Amino acid sequence: MEEKARLSDVGEFISEYSAHMMGCGVHTSRVIRSARRIGVAYGYDVKISVFQRTIILTLFDRETHEHFNDVVEVQPLPISFEHNARLSALSWKAFDEHLPLSAVKEEYQRVLESPAIHPFFVLMMVGIANASFCRLFGGDWLSMGIVFSSTVCGMFLRQKMTGAGINNYIVFVVSAFIASLCASASLIFDTTSETAITTSVLFLVPGVPLINGVIDILEGHVMTGVSRLVQAGLLIICIAIGLSFTLLLVKDSLL
Repeated sequence: MEEKARLSDVGEFISEYSAHMMGCGVHTSRVIRSARRIGVAYGYDVKISVFQRTIILTLFDRETHEHFNDVVEVQPLPISFEHNARLSALSWKAFDEHLPLSAVKEEYQRVLESPAIHPFFVLMMVGIANASFCRLFGGDWLSMGIVFSSTVCGMFLRQKMTGAGINNYIVFVVSAFIASLCASASLIFDTTSETAITTSVLFLVPGVPLINGVIDILEGHVMTGVSRLVQAGLLIICIAIGLSFTLLLVKDSLL
């Protein structure tokens, strides 16, 4: 019979695993379910409280009545649907196949070390998406081209500023300002300039925090949900500030 994994080893892994899932943009109940599933797979009860920046974890061994307690900080990470899906599947794999903890840790490291999507590909896809929104809201083909180039400029700046560790709120203000300022070039041409300017900042809208915040509140995790909605609201205000700077500069051309 395979030796039971140590309580502390399982607890430390679940702490790191849960913090990474939370940082990648998973809603709270999914983090809790996945953490409990891994604990049950190794014969331990998991009690976990998840907050926006902190996770409090307790593992309990019913046989020996031992406890493991841990408090781990949630680091903000890039939103990754791939990591979310693969880490959730890993919890099911550990539960269904009764994998040893070492094998689960190896798979976890492979998920973390998997190559990220190339930034240039992200730039192109975000630009195309924003140009599509421009068309959806009534923009013409020239406006779509302007929005595409403006979005690429704003997103490129956001990537560089985020990589440099600049405060996220400043990143959103500056990115919104640069993207909308580039889109204001549409005022020179006989085109749908208002649509171009307003849709040029849509790539910054924090959709994942908004959705997760609503899901958390509906599922009873009110504190975490409200925290996420407040954070998303502040980011939206930053977008509005950046766009306002552009409108102040070009207001005479809009009249």
